[in-house]
Amino acid sequence: MNAVGWMTAASFGSWLAAMAIVGTRIGVDVLAGMLGPLAVAAISWVMAERTYRRRPEQLTAVMVAAFGVKMVFFGAYVAIALKVLSLRPIPFVASFTGYFIGLHLIEALYLRRLLAGGTA
Repeated sequence: MNAVGWMTAASFGSWLAAMAIVGTRIGVDVLAGMLGPLAVAAISWVMAERTYRRRPEQLTAVMVAAFGVKMVFFGAYVAIALKVLSLRPIPFVASFTGYFIGLHLIEALYLRRLLAGGTA
């Protein structure tokens, strides 16, 4: 399984576990907190890996540009989730924060492995 597959499986597995504990009602808020960070981590990883394989000297520039896009996206994502979709703030923010940190950590570990010459 590739990096995106592992991130997706881990995210949905942990969401199912959380939903078993907190129930379906709050599970929706947790799912919304997971989907944004998961989508961004998956897209970011695919872009980084492809860039490194094709033109490794461009990786830093791509990652800096992606950082700017992520800042704008996450600001809009959180605003829409809380204001437009009226999700419960505490479960959404807790989930969003946990998945944001966890998925970025996984992405960093895969990037370290890629740059060290291993397979991702």
